[in-house]
Amino acid sequence: MRLGSSLCVGALFTLATASRSIPNVTITNSTTSIYQLSSDSEFAFVLETFLSFANGGGAATGEILRAASQIKPGDMESFYREFKYLADQIADQATSVNATRFPVSAREAHLRASSYYRAADFFLHGNASDPRIQTLWDSVLDHYDTAMKLLPDPPEQVELDGTEFKIPIYFYSPPKSSHANATSGQGKRLPTILIGSGYDEAQQDTYHQLGKEILARGWNFVTYEGPGQPTVRRQSNIGFIPDWWNVVTPVVDWLRTRDDVDTDRIALGGISFGGQLAPLAATREHRLAAVLAIDGMLDLHERTLQQFPASIQKLYQSGNKTAFDAIVWEAYKKTTDTSQIWGIDQGLWSFKTSSPFEWMTKMNKMAINQTMLDNITCPVFVASGQDDHIAPGQPERMARMLGDKAYYHLFKNNVGAGEHCAIGAEPQLAMATMDWLDEVFESPTSRS
Repeated sequence: MRLGSSLCVGALFTLATASRSIPNVTITNSTTSIYQLSSDSEFAFVLETFLSFANGGGAATGEILRAASQIKPGDMESFYREFKYLADQIADQATSVNATRFPVSAREAHLRASSYYRAADFFLHGNASDPRIQTLWDSVLDHYDTAMKLLPDPPEQVELDGTEFKIPIYFYSPPKSSHANATSGQGKRLPTILIGSGYDEAQQDTYHQLGKEILARGWNFVTYEGPGQPTVRRQSNIGFIPDWWNVVTPVVDWLRTRDDVDTDRIALGGISFGGQLAPLAATREHRLAAVLAIDGMLDLHERTLQQFPASIQKLYQSGNKTAFDAIVWEAYKKTTDTSQIWGIDQGLWSFKTSSPFEWMTKMNKMAINQTMLDNITCPVFVASGQDDHIAPGQPERMARMLGDKAYYHLFKNNVGAGEHCAIGAEPQLAMATMDWLDEVFESPTSRS
C-alpha cells in the first residue's frame, strides 16, 4: 500500500523536484492515481488500493464505489465514517450467515468486512492515543481470522519470538488439488514464499494481493509483520527497526524446522516499503533462494530529504533537532493537504516518535548501500512501476547496483499496471514474479 504520502512533506515548503532520468526506461512519476475515485488525490489513491483487493476477494467493486461517493474530499473523519459504516453493514451480513451451511458466503463477507475496518483506520494515526486505532484493528483481526477458519485449508497462526517483540505469522498451505502444480508434489516439501508488507500495509492485505496466486501454484504462502507494522506496532509498541534481518531470520529458522517446506526454495518478498525491507534482510540472511523487491527501494530517507528545500536539508543535516522540528510542525499546522498530513502522521506513528527529526534519523538507519547489496547471495527480482511516484529511479539504481544478481521488470501504464506495486493489476504482478521464481527454483545454481 501507499507510503508515498510520507514523501510529500517537501510540498509543505512548495518545493518542486524533478524525477530521475533513467536510460531506456520511461518513468512518468505522476502523483495522480489511474482512476480518480475522489478529487482528493490521497483519498483517490487509498480508495484505488482498497478497490484492488477485489482481485483477491478482499473487497467488492460496488461497495468501494458506494463508500467513495459518500466521502468528502479532505475530510479524514468522513473517510473513517463511511468505511466504518460499510464495514459494520458487511459484518452484519457475515455474522447473519449460517457459516456451517454456507461457509463460502460467510467467509467472503468476513474478508470484506475486515478490509473495510482497515480502511476506516487508515487516516486516524495522527493521534496515537485515539482508541479507534485499537478497536478497529481488533475488528480487522476478528473478521479476518473468522474467515480463515472457514477456508478448506485454514492457515496456521503462530507467534515467534523476536529480540524485543513477537512476530505474528500466517502459514498457508496450498489446496491439495494445487499440489500437482508444484514440483515437490502432494505431501512433500514445497517451495515457500514469505511475503512482508510495508509502511502502512497489514499482512492480511497480502493474501488478497498475491496470496491466492501463490497458493494456486501449489506453493506455501507465509506472511509476517515486524516492528512498525500494524500488529507489532500495536501489540509490542515498537516502531520500525534498522536490523530487519532480526525479524526475518527467526521466521526462516522456523520454516526450516517444518517437514512441508523445501528449505532450498524459500523466497522472501516485500511489497511497497517492503521492497526495501526484504533486500535489507537479505543482506544478512543468506538462506534465501530469491528475493522479490516490489517495488525496489534503497533509501526512503534519501527520497524524503530530497523534497525539502536546500535550507531545510542543511538544517536537518546540522543536527539541530529543535529547529528542524519547529519548522516542520509550523508548516504542518498550516496545511490542509491530506497527503502531507497523512505522510507525517503515519511516519511518526510507524516509527514511534513525536519528532520529525527522529523520524528522519530512524529512516536513515535503514538505507541500503552498495556494500550491503554486495552481501546478498541470491537472485533479486526488482520491480518498478512506470507511474510509481514513491522513490523514482531507485528500482533502476538497485538493479544496476546488484548487477547480475538482479532481474529488472517494469510494469507499464498501457496495460494498467504502472502504479506503485502494480496496484490494480495483481494478476500481472503474480504472473511476472511467480513465473520468474519458478525458473529460479528450478535453476541448478539456486539449489545449494
